[in-house]
Amino acid sequence: MMEKTFDPAAVEGRISAAWMETGAFRAGRPERANAEPYCIVIPPPNVTGSLHIGHALNNTLQDILCRFERMRGKDVLWQPGTDHAGIATQMIVERHLMQTQQPDRRTLGREAFLEKVWTWKAESGGAIVNQLKRLGASCDWSRERFTMDEGLSKAVLDFFVTLYEAGLVYKDKRLVNWDPNFQTAISDLEVQQVEVKGNLWHFDYPVVDADGRETGQAITVATTRPETMLGDTAVAVHPDDERYRALVGQRVKLPLVGRLIPIVADEYSDPEKGTGAVKITPAHDFNDFDVGKRHALAMINVLDAEGRMLVASLEGDDANLADVHAMQGVDRFEARKRIVALMEARGLLRAIEPHTHMVPHGDRSGVVVEPWLTDQWYVDVKPLADRAVAAVRKGETRILPEARENEYFRWLENIQPWCVSRQLWWGHQIPAWYGPDGAYVVARSEAEAKQKARAKWGADVALTRDPDVLDTWFSSALWPFSTLGWPEETKELVRFYPNNVLVTGFDILFFWVARMMMAGLFTQDQVPFRTVYIHGLVRDQNNQKMSKTKGNVVDPLNVIDQYGADALRMGLAAFVSAGRDVKLSMQRIEGYRNFATKLWNAARFAEMNGCARVAGYDPKAARETLNRWILGETQKAAAEITAALESYRFNDAAAAVYRFIWNVFCDWYVELAKPVLQGAAGPAQDEARATLAYVLDQASAMLHPFMPFITEELWRIKGEQGPARASLLAMGPWPQLDGLVDAQAEAEMGFVVDLISEVRSVRSEMNVPAGAQIPLVLVGADAAAQARASRHADTLKRLARLSDITFAETAPAQSAQVVARGVVAALPLAGVVDLAAEKTRLQRETKKLEGDVARVDAKLGNADFMARAPEEVVDEQRERRAEAVARIEKMQAALARLG
Repeated sequence: MMEKTFDPAAVEGRISAAWMETGAFRAGRPERANAEPYCIVIPPPNVTGSLHIGHALNNTLQDILCRFERMRGKDVLWQPGTDHAGIATQMIVERHLMQTQQPDRRTLGREAFLEKVWTWKAESGGAIVNQLKRLGASCDWSRERFTMDEGLSKAVLDFFVTLYEAGLVYKDKRLVNWDPNFQTAISDLEVQQVEVKGNLWHFDYPVVDADGRETGQAITVATTRPETMLGDTAVAVHPDDERYRALVGQRVKLPLVGRLIPIVADEYSDPEKGTGAVKITPAHDFNDFDVGKRHALAMINVLDAEGRMLVASLEGDDANLADVHAMQGVDRFEARKRIVALMEARGLLRAIEPHTHMVPHGDRSGVVVEPWLTDQWYVDVKPLADRAVAAVRKGETRILPEARENEYFRWLENIQPWCVSRQLWWGHQIPAWYGPDGAYVVARSEAEAKQKARAKWGADVALTRDPDVLDTWFSSALWPFSTLGWPEETKELVRFYPNNVLVTGFDILFFWVARMMMAGLFTQDQVPFRTVYIHGLVRDQNNQKMSKTKGNVVDPLNVIDQYGADALRMGLAAFVSAGRDVKLSMQRIEGYRNFATKLWNAARFAEMNGCARVAGYDPKAARETLNRWILGETQKAAAEITAALESYRFNDAAAAVYRFIWNVFCDWYVELAKPVLQGAAGPAQDEARATLAYVLDQASAMLHPFMPFITEELWRIKGEQGPARASLLAMGPWPQLDGLVDAQAEAEMGFVVDLISEVRSVRSEMNVPAGAQIPLVLVGADAAAQARASRHADTLKRLARLSDITFAETAPAQSAQVVARGVVAALPLAGVVDLAAEKTRLQRETKKLEGDVARVDAKLGNADFMARAPEEVVDEQRERRAEAVARIEKMQAALARLG
C-alpha cells in the first residue's frame, strides 16, 4: 500500500544508496560495450566550496542530459571532480592555522604547510560532492578526480613542458593584477571592481628647456593615485591636440623627484577628458604599460609586494627628494596623503575634484589590487587562440546560444599573453629549475632537470626549483582529457574524447571554456566538446541578482530540506531558456512540489483501483477510444520532450512533461476513466487498468531526468506487481513509442476535452455560481457531432456541471457561445447571470487593461527609459504587458460570446 503522501526526506537517501549500490551511473558497463558513448565533464567546483544556487542550476541541466541519454541506451560518462582552488584553499588553511594558534605558513615552511593542506582536504574538503549527490547528480562517482591528484598533476607538468618546448612558454617582466595581501598575481576573474568615492588630484608638472631649466610653463595632469606619480616616466598628449602640439618632444620636471621626463604624442590621451594630458606610469597602470612599450619608456616600480613604497633608490635633484626617500616602506595610502601635502606646499596642487570611480579589489582578500611590474611565467596563446577561433567558425564546436559566439571570438581575437604563475604554495609547482647564474631548465621531473642542467652547464650544478605554482585555470584547461587519463593513451580517452557537450555559465566562457578549446586542440588535435551550452544566472523572483547584501540568496540545500530535490530541479529547469537568466521564486518551487503530489495521488488512485502492469501488454491492441487517445497523447508527449532535449530547450521539455502529466494524464485521462475503473468488471475495465498502469510507467520515465527521486520510487512501487523490472528506472528505457496516434480517437476525445474546457472558461469568466448546473445547446450540429455528444453525455454533464444537453438550429436568447472542434455550443444564462451587468464589467476591465498596456508601451518606447532602466526592470515591464494582453484577449473572447 502506497504512503498517503510522498515524503522526499524519507526517500531520497534510500534511492541515492540504491543508485550507488547497483552502479547505475557507472560508465563502461559490460552490457553497453557496443553502445554509443556520451560524455559530459562537470565544471569542477572548488574543493572549498558549498553548493550554491548556480551550482544547482548547472548540475541539474547536466543531470537531465545524462539521465536522458543513459535511458536512451548510451554509455554515459558524467565525469565528476573538484578543483584544488589554489588561493581559496591556501587562504582557508592559513586562517585555520591562525584560529587554532598553530605556526603560520612561513614558520612551518613549504613542505609542512602542504601537509596541513592535504590533511584539511582529507577532513573537510569536498563537502560539495555529497551536496551534489543530494541534488541527484548521476555522475560516475567511482571516477571522481581532483586537479592535484597524481594523474592530473602529471598531465599539468606534461602540458607545461610541451608548451615550453614548442616555444610558447617564457618568462617576462610585465604588469599583473597583484594582491598585496596574498602577495601573488591573480586572474581577472579574481578581481572585483568596487565603486569608490575618491578624489581626482590635479597636479602641475613644470615644463623645462633643453638644459632642464623650468620655463614657467606647466602641464596639468590629473590622477586618482598620487602615490604612483613617483614612478612617472612621461606625460602623454594626443597627437592632434593643438594645445600641446608645440610641446611634444620637450620635457617636464617630475615634482618631488626632479627626474626629467618626455612629453610624448599618443592616441591613448583623450583631448576631451580633463586637461587632455595624462601622466604615464608604465610600472603601475595597464594602459600606461602599453604606452611605455610604444615609446620605449623606462618602467620604474615604486611599490613593493606588500603595497608599501619602494623609493629609497629614486634619483633626481628635487629639493623634496629626501622627503620622498623618507617614505621608504610606508603604506601606499599613507604615502598618498604625504605626496598630496608636499605638492600643495610646493604650490603644484591645482585642484581636488571629488570623483567616484571603480577600483579593483581582490575578491577574497578585499584589498585594493595593484597593477604591478614583476617577473612571471607566460604562455603565448595567440597561435592556440587562432585555432580555437577557427574551430568554432568551422562548426567543429557549437556555442549555444549562438549570440555568445561573438563574445568568444572577440576575446580570443584580442587575446594577450596568459600569466600562468602564482606566488602561492598550494598548487602545481612550476617545473623549472634555476642554476647558479639564474638561467633555468624546464623538465618533467627533477631527474630530467639534472640531466638537462648537465647538458646546459657542462657539469652537475646546484639546482633550485621555481617556488611559484601554476594558475588554477591552467590545470582546469586540461579537464576534458586529463580526467580521461591523458597524457597516457587510455581506452577512456579514445572512447570519450571529444566530450559531447559542456554545460557552463557565461562568466567563465573566456577563463575556462576558451582555454579548454586551446588546450584540447593543442594536445589532442581535436576540439574538447562538440557543443557548449551557456546558461544564465539564477535571479530572485523580482529578477534581482542574488547577493548577501540584498538578503535574497537562495540556499539550495535549505530548499531541498523544505521541498525536496525534485521540486528544486524542476523549478530550475522549467525556466531555463537559451542564454537568459532564471527567475526563481519559492512559490514556483512549492508549485512543483504540488506537481509531485499530483502525480503521487494519481499513482495512489491507480493502486486503489487495481491498475497494475500486465505482462505482454500491447498498447497497439487497445480497443477503447479513451485508451487509444491517451496512448496517442503519450507518444506525442515523448516525441515533444525528446526533440526539446536534443536541442537543449530545457524549459520546453519541462513544460511538455508537466503539461502531459498534470493536464492530459491526471486532469483528463484519470477523470475520464473513473466511471470505467469504478464500474462493472469486464474487458473495458481490464483494458483501462492495464493502460493506466502502462501510461503511468511511461510518464515516470519521461519525468525521470527532471525529477529522479519520485519517479524512481514510483518505478519501484509499481514494479512490485506484474512482470519483474529489468533494472532501476535510472537505467531503464526511454519511451520510444510509435504507431499509437489514432486520429479517430483524438478527434473524439479532443472534442470532449475542448468542449468541457470551453464551458469551464465561460463559467469562470462570467462568474457563473460554482454549484449552478446549466443547460448546453449544440447549435446546428451535424449527425456525427450529435452522436459524439450523446455518447459522452454523462461525462460532459459530470465534468462541465451541465443540467442537460440538447440540439437546436439557432442559439437561445441571452446565451454565451463557444466553439469546440468546429461545433458551436450555447449556454443559456438568463436567470443565472445578469448579462447586461456582466457585459459592462467585462468592458470596464478591458478598458483598464488597455490603459495598463498603453502605459507600459510608452515606457518601452521611451529611449531614455530603455537606456537607463536595469535589465530586470525592462523584463518586468514586458511581463506585465504580456499578462495584460493575455487577459484582454480573454475579456474580448467573453464579450464575443455574449454577442
